[in-house]
Amino acid sequence: MLSADLKIILPEILLALYAMGALLGAVYTRQDALARPLVWLTAAVLTAVGLGVAFSSGSGAAFDGMILRDGFARFAQVAILLSAAAVLVIGQDAMARAGLLKFEYPILVILAVIGMMVMVSAGNLLTVYMGLELQSLALYVVAAMRRDNVKSTEAGLKYFVLGALSSGMLLYGISLTYGYAGTLDFAGVILATAGEAPLGLLFGLVFMISGMAFKISAVPFHMWTPDVYEGSPTPVTAFFATAPKFAAMGMFTRVVYDAFGGIVSDWQQIIVVLSVLSMFLGSIAAIGQRDIKRLMAYSSIAHMGYALMGLAAGTAQGVASMLLYMAIYVVMNIGTFAFILAMRRDGREVTDIASLNLLSRSRPGVALALLVLMFSLAGIPPTLGFFAKYGVVQAAVAADLIWLAVLGMISTVIGAFYYLRIVYLMYFGEADEPFRPEVPMVQMVALVVSAILMVALLPQLLGLEPLAAAAAAALVN
Repeated sequence: MLSADLKIILPEILLALYAMGALLGAVYTRQDALARPLVWLTAAVLTAVGLGVAFSSGSGAAFDGMILRDGFARFAQVAILLSAAAVLVIGQDAMARAGLLKFEYPILVILAVIGMMVMVSAGNLLTVYMGLELQSLALYVVAAMRRDNVKSTEAGLKYFVLGALSSGMLLYGISLTYGYAGTLDFAGVILATAGEAPLGLLFGLVFMISGMAFKISAVPFHMWTPDVYEGSPTPVTAFFATAPKFAAMGMFTRVVYDAFGGIVSDWQQIIVVLSVLSMFLGSIAAIGQRDIKRLMAYSSIAHMGYALMGLAAGTAQGVASMLLYMAIYVVMNIGTFAFILAMRRDGREVTDIASLNLLSRSRPGVALALLVLMFSLAGIPPTLGFFAKYGVVQAAVAADLIWLAVLGMISTVIGAFYYLRIVYLMYFGEADEPFRPEVPMVQMVALVVSAILMVALLPQLLGLEPLAAAAAAALVN
């Protein structure tokens, strides 16, 4: 029995052993010289484990159902592992220039990834909390890695304080659920909600949703996002915008469907409100932003609102559309941040949107790739971003949430403004000196590949749509 349990959690064990081995190796060798090779090695390990998870088969549960291995967990874990590897690679030059490329950085990232993998495969509420805290503790540190910078220190402190508050709310909700359900296992909780759920159990659900909404930066639990995105080192911001978002959304989905799938109508109302508030606040607040990292923060809030629209449908189609949306969103963010990492002038990092003035004249290829990504983030056809939004809208309409779908389309039109403003500056800015960024080869590859994927392929050709449908079917019975 123990051997079967260990086999199910083998990916997490391998990553944990690698992290401990890398930490010991770095301590007893030349630490600074080891940092860059360690980044590449960590990215290779994450990629190898991701491919191993992707090509694994079979389902099962470990440790009496505390960890679940099914199609949903595999889909989410592959996305988390591969996106974390990509962000590590594209961010290493920027971390080195800032003097932050220490051996601790890739090790903290891989520890956070282990927590994310536990979050999306949990079958018990305490397992959810354990995975969430493992992720959060590592992210608190990387958010404040630039210790000599006031904004970075502020970002780390805000994220820590508000993260602790959200964890407390989640833990209180778990305690209420245990008090009324008598168990922490998802299988037991869903039996306790059969028929009419006790009022105390619903209060527990509300507290847990509030705690999880913080992790995906859904309104009104979004207040940390702009400051943390702006204050953290840009490679760390790129990491925040990709793997942790997917993991948090996967955890959110796992909890509401696996543990509270019998009372969809109760939690559906809460998620609909979170979705609408996130879509509109993110779209409207981003209009006034002049810093591209803060703009991407509000963009992420809006995009989490669109993903929640699929989740709110309460159907397998809705879960599949949400997974597809998140996968495409992660690819778009990797490409966009690959460019943001290269935004430098006179040897210094710049994040002012006005710096993109007439980029098309100095770097036409880069401007074209960024234009494609902006169109995709805005949901303009024929980019994959359009198909992602179309999928969640279609799921909402199929679930008779037509008014939610209409509000989502209105929000998309509003949000298109700030993406198109970037395109305008790149092609029709004032006749000053054009912006001439030097994009390193690794970041150029990530930017161009992301842009090509957004226009050259449909979700069906990528193979994502059937995979997302199979993952959703494994979760929603």
